[in-house]
Amino acid sequence: MATRIKILTSLAICAALVLVLLPFTAADGGGGAKGAAPFDYKKALHSSLLYFEAQRSGHLPHNQRVKWRGHSGLADGLQQGVDLVGGYYDAGDNVKFGLPMAFTVTMLSWSAMEFADDIAAAGEWRHVLEAIKWGTDYFVKAHTEPYVLWAEVGDGDTDHYCWQRPEDMTTSRQAYKVDSDNPGSDLVGETAAALAAASMVFRRSNPHYAQVLLHHAEQLFEFGDKYRGKYDSSIGEAYSYYASVSGYGDEMLWAALWLHRATGKASYLDYAVDMADEFGGTTWAITEFSWDVKYAGLQILATKVLLEGKHPEHKATLEKYKAKAEHYLCACLNKNGDAGNVNRTAGGMLFVRQWNNMQYVTNAAFLLTVYSRYLTSAGQELPVLQCPDGPGHADELRALGRAQTDYVLGANPAGVSYLVGFIGCMQGYDNWFLRRGSNPNVVVGAIVGGPDHLDRFRDRRDNYMQTEACTYNTAPMVGIFAHLHGETAITEKS
Repeated sequence: MATRIKILTSLAICAALVLVLLPFTAADGGGGAKGAAPFDYKKALHSSLLYFEAQRSGHLPHNQRVKWRGHSGLADGLQQGVDLVGGYYDAGDNVKFGLPMAFTVTMLSWSAMEFADDIAAAGEWRHVLEAIKWGTDYFVKAHTEPYVLWAEVGDGDTDHYCWQRPEDMTTSRQAYKVDSDNPGSDLVGETAAALAAASMVFRRSNPHYAQVLLHHAEQLFEFGDKYRGKYDSSIGEAYSYYASVSGYGDEMLWAALWLHRATGKASYLDYAVDMADEFGGTTWAITEFSWDVKYAGLQILATKVLLEGKHPEHKATLEKYKAKAEHYLCACLNKNGDAGNVNRTAGGMLFVRQWNNMQYVTNAAFLLTVYSRYLTSAGQELPVLQCPDGPGHADELRALGRAQTDYVLGANPAGVSYLVGFIGCMQGYDNWFLRRGSNPNVVVGAIVGGPDHLDRFRDRRDNYMQTEACTYNTAPMVGIFAHLHGETAITEKS
């Protein structure tokens, strides 16, 4: 008999939009269980891309598929004399926060590069391009001068006072920028990374647009390096919501490696090597990867360069990057010994912290899967990681990435899919927040914060630590869903 995943009917988020989790069914006994049929990864991919349409700000196109979402933020930037219409709301509020938005676009672009064939085979390539372009179009507009980047539209404090749909918002749309006097190298670096990564995605289908993105990426990198500083020191309004705890070193290294990959220019790789120690790339051993902490991701990018064997002059430094990348991967595999592992719940979920833990799960699933591909592509017979508790193989990385994905979709103790399928101001609280009934709209494809360290999930609108969904939770899963759908199709044919 098919196992039906429970439908959660009262999910919500802290500020504006109501969510409800959608059921996922495995064909036989639940996806991920031994001998069981897999989940419908194609449906998961399709849903995840619908989520980005639900999070759009601005004037919506005629082909918008999420019909209950309307135009919003059409005067954004007007007070400041700039056009800041567009972009994405990061989560359940109606603020456009630049740092998580840029990371979301970087991860969407990385997904598109690594899993292009799988995405195309699933019939979703056009929708992936549209999801990326909705973000990059906004970044190009927000980069109004070489040393100016508009960082945020809206204020979290006033926005969170209200609980209303973006179409109806009555809160402040103040816009905030970083510039040469008020730097923000972390935000600028991440935006440069997003545009560089996206330029590679559009290179074949829209070469002129790809070149525009690359031009802005290179200007932004120069801006971030020339005028160094944390963006949340320049924009106090961002500190309470998206503080840059890791600083800007990781984003600048991340941007340099993406620009090297996009342009092939030796100067960007030289930068990543020259600044490796000062910016922590070869000294920070990290067990998380997120919109704030990029070290594990950039260390894996640097390792890819090493595995390709193209720059022997930098081998010594790239080997140091590789050692730190393996620290993260071995920690996920629980093979790090005294060096420290990522905690796991009894149900098998990687657990980093209470608030929105699922972002670390989805990002880990992505890095594990991508690195397994890099190892396999390196041409070794038995590609391995050198972990303190024994070697780690590429197939172990793939298996753990798939297990984390299946946990999200329903292979967990609660039997719940954490992939969701989405309300003026105080009336939102009065009419919907305290209701126990079903939600009027569903944000298909959103991934909520997820359960605690004991696999417990409390399905309440006021439990936003677990029930709020964010764009950067779903972005890395676009590629993974496509990849697993492709793998499943091959297995079924054989």
